[in-house]
Amino acid sequence: MKNSVFRLLTGGFFLIAALGCNTQSQPENEQAKQPDVTQATDKQDYEVGDQVPNELVCMVNDAYMGKPQIAVPVNGKTYYGCCQMCVKKLNEQESARTAFDPHSGRMIDKVDAYIVLLDEQGTVGYFESQRSYETFKNK
Repeated sequence: MKNSVFRLLTGGFFLIAALGCNTQSQPENEQAKQPDVTQATDKQDYEVGDQVPNELVCMVNDAYMGKPQIAVPVNGKTYYGCCQMCVKKLNEQESARTAFDPHSGRMIDKVDAYIVLLDEQGTVGYFESQRSYETFKNK
């Protein structure tokens, strides 16, 4: 189970396309500057239920990507996206930068969230705190 997320992510472009991001549409000079998010190479292995670092999450697709994403500074906070489409959404749409805590139902800023890997497909959840996640998990 530990490597299931990595095996899924190493499927390459298919995952990115399925999430609605197409890094191939960027001009060639921009592609060289941006992280290659089509293959997971991060050495840390996360399991379902683990907290994951913000920088390894595409905050538009709410997906653990397995490697550092594109940093997007907005209003003094740093969000992360996997492609230029996500960078644009994070800059322009507040809804891309916020989520509902599945336990409390409160709207929270993704940067401030306790981010947890929810399933083997890489879906993440945003919680107000570790306590909120623990309560949610134990329901």
